[in-house]
Amino acid sequence: MTQTEEYQQARRRAEAKYGFFKHAGVYAAVMALLVVINMVTSPQAFWFIWPLIGWGLAVALHGVRVYLLADKSTVLDALTEQELRQSGAGRTSKDWGRDAAG
Repeated sequence: MTQTEEYQQARRRAEAKYGFFKHAGVYAAVMALLVVINMVTSPQAFWFIWPLIGWGLAVALHGVRVYLLADKSTVLDALTEQELRQSGAGRTSKDWGRDAAG
């Protein structure tokens, strides 16, 4: 993997994490607003819990995708390297990249 590819991969991971932080921040701000609205308009019924649970599940799944499933690309990279070695007489993706560049 070239330095450019490594940078692009790191940039994608950083953007995914930043996107998650934005999502979580907006979620927290909106939920705080909904709690205030609920307490002011109808304190006897806690309806804010439903969007809190629903959207909270979406934020949690986003976090799982960004932090727990992000290593899937590492597994795919390793499997790709193995396939290239088997089918290309021991050559790796670095060797293939050199052929394409030069």
